[in-house]
Amino acid sequence: MKKDDGKVTIFDTTLRDGEQAPGCSMTLEEKVMVAHQLERLGVDVIEAGFPIASPGDFESVRQVAAGVRRPVVTGLARCVEADIERAAEALQQAAHPRIHVFLATSRIHREHKLHMSRSDIVARAVRGVEAARACVRDVEFSPEDAARTEPDFLKEVVEAVIDAGATTVNIPDTVGYAVPSQFAELIAMLRDEVPNIGRAVISVHCHDDLGMATANSLAAVRCGARQIECTVNGLGERAGNCSLEEAVMAIRTRRDYFELDTNINTREIMATSRLVTGVTGVQVPPNKAVVGRNAFAHEAGIHQDGILKKKSTYEIMRPEDIGRESGELVLGKHSGRHGFRARLEELGIELSEEHLQHAFEKFIELTDKKKEVYDEDLEAIVREEMEEVPRVFSLESFHVTSGIGVIPTATVAVEVSKEGLRTDAAIGDGPIDAVYRAIDRITGFRCELRDFGIRAITRGKDAMGEVSLEVTSNGYTERGRAARTDIIEASAVAYIAAVNRLHKRMQAGKSDAERPHGM
Repeated sequence: MKKDDGKVTIFDTTLRDGEQAPGCSMTLEEKVMVAHQLERLGVDVIEAGFPIASPGDFESVRQVAAGVRRPVVTGLARCVEADIERAAEALQQAAHPRIHVFLATSRIHREHKLHMSRSDIVARAVRGVEAARACVRDVEFSPEDAARTEPDFLKEVVEAVIDAGATTVNIPDTVGYAVPSQFAELIAMLRDEVPNIGRAVISVHCHDDLGMATANSLAAVRCGARQIECTVNGLGERAGNCSLEEAVMAIRTRRDYFELDTNINTREIMATSRLVTGVTGVQVPPNKAVVGRNAFAHEAGIHQDGILKKKSTYEIMRPEDIGRESGELVLGKHSGRHGFRARLEELGIELSEEHLQHAFEKFIELTDKKKEVYDEDLEAIVREEMEEVPRVFSLESFHVTSGIGVIPTATVAVEVSKEGLRTDAAIGDGPIDAVYRAIDRITGFRCELRDFGIRAITRGKDAMGEVSLEVTSNGYTERGRAARTDIIEASAVAYIAAVNRLHKRMQAGKSDAERPHGM
């Protein structure tokens, strides 16, 4: 392996593997915002996307590569010439570019997906690495489904790609099949038995299908791996990936055991977690390690007594070490634009002047409805502002009548671009159903509500409620999200956001192209 400096490289793939999780897609502006926060967090490598997958993925990799300076920026590519050329093109402006090529190696993938022999796999892997190396000096290779690949064949592939020029060899547990002791033995075997392993960094990329992604990654580090591929909040395909915050804080908290460290500024962990939650809409479970709401909560009397006497009795980490010291946002209707901007920056949020002005106007409107405005309220405002929703239909007003013994009725007015105001009314099973039926009558859509969720963003009776929903119409499925102090208004705005997206998809005449996936 390459010289060990006592540091574990943190390779963040939130923008690539994390975004592949259902419902986690981000806009271009959101990806760039997250990338800048990852740079503040101190990640060493940012996997910005899969450039060949779509024009949007290409552009996100290109803009992230141009926008961040300290981290390595990498784009994913299959061992296919077109993929590699596209990745190289997207990374042209990167200060530290890396191309990450992959090819499946396990028997099940060889026989049922690729229909290739062992020798064919080795030859294609070598060609892929050589092609990538012709474009950039920093090349990573991943044998997809390595944890289920025959050990002798895995050694053969790893040795061949290092000879071809790979500087990092990543060992993915693509389907979360491994257990820590087995995975540790696999890494130790590669470390000890691959003759040229000293010329490359051993990396690991573990999925959480059996809940062991972080444990497997840390076990690998103990046996010589020096790069962990992970995501913020553990996002990723299926059950997700190794959680960045868990891996980093385990190494930091148990430095006595690992005798290693990372370059992560742990005080940025909470801001990063909340930003990713905001842009993806995927909520962190209350009992999630490190960043969950209850991670530092103590209700049991014995625990409370211990904490009051000495915090380390029941806390192995300090909340402030991950950036949890900031509490309520002390801003109100008399707060200025500069104070508003400063607080957003503290939360890791950067907005253009146009978006900042719109968000500030929404903030001022909110202060007329709420006594206290919290960080989560701000994040909800920004989230809605940043979402790229075509504005064909806009909610102008609504009125509902509902109650015991009363038929729920809604009258809704919607502004239609290039046509003006349309108004209609409908009855329903409840006030929200009535609003949705009226919107359908106005827009001409007949939507089936597939998913609907409401959560209070903060505490108190005046808390903003956020509605997330999914609708389907004519074979297309889209999501909508909105937050308001009036939950019926939030429901209407979220529904119209989904309808606007449906309208855009139908106008295009086709659904989004299926993306190729890796690892």
